[in-house]
Amino acid sequence: AIKQKAQINWRDYQPEIPNALGVTVLDDYPLEVLVPSIDWTPFFITWDLVGKYPKIFNDEVVGEAAQNLFDDAQALLKDIIDNKRLTARAVFGLWPANTVNHDDIEVYSNANEVGTASETLATLHHIRQQIQKPGASEELASLADFIAPKESGLTDYIGAFAVTTGIGADELAAEYEAQLDDYNAIMVKALADRLAEAFAEHLHQRVRTEYWGYAANEALDNEALIKEKYRGIRPAPGYPACPDHTEKGSLFKLLDVEKNIGLELTESFAMTPAAAVSGWYFGNPDAKYINTGKIDGDQVASLAQRKGLSVPDLERWLTPILND
Repeated sequence: AIKQKAQINWRDYQPEIPNALGVTVLDDYPLEVLVPSIDWTPFFITWDLVGKYPKIFNDEVVGEAAQNLFDDAQALLKDIIDNKRLTARAVFGLWPANTVNHDDIEVYSNANEVGTASETLATLHHIRQQIQKPGASEELASLADFIAPKESGLTDYIGAFAVTTGIGADELAAEYEAQLDDYNAIMVKALADRLAEAFAEHLHQRVRTEYWGYAANEALDNEALIKEKYRGIRPAPGYPACPDHTEKGSLFKLLDVEKNIGLELTESFAMTPAAAVSGWYFGNPDAKYINTGKIDGDQVASLAQRKGLSVPDLERWLTPILND
């Protein structure tokens, strides 16, 4: 699988140095700025109304219900924003990085001189596609393929982020529940989730155009953003590109997330408040989302050794992707 890694021409690649190296905290971010970035289609799915926004309003079966729901959501969203019922916070970091041992990424502290790296802050462990599917590309990729290998001599860069719009959501939902208003209690949590996803989208755009700056001239409308027509990816631990939930621990430590924005990890690596998104930033033009699929025991053993975990402990976290 390693021999079939994603091939990138590092010889002609010049990594863009981020404009804001290190960790940046955005506290009490204005909610109204996030509203244009909301993808409403998943909101309707939450309520078992299937259809794409805004076409769903014209649906003969669910159109009227969708419109009524949307109107209620807009009214509550206005109240949330006007009265600051929810608080949005974000923390993100951009650091020098290199791939080592094919599937690991070393993250370095910022050196005194821009464009260089010093000591290792963390080592991120990624999983490689290992099962060749009939008719699929022969490439077997890992997210580590999208960061320049150490032996290339290049100083590459990686980012991480965590955002939440859920601060105050449980309290507001509890207020509605105390009034026996389950409808608005559920609506609060649904809107908080949508705002969190919108914050992740909005922040990624700002990172691309300002803080990292590799796409300073990007000009995309919201539909293009939702369809991810931009350069770069933001895969999240626990999702198909990096299904190992335990890597969230490294992400939270790198960003000092709990101290900086009050977002915590449970023992099962779930985020609380729940209206939150975290992940990595890859800026390479060839970076793409992958689905690791099933992996074999040899990769599990290698990963366990590199992570300093026992094979049984790691298998417990990776059960959904283990090849029986």
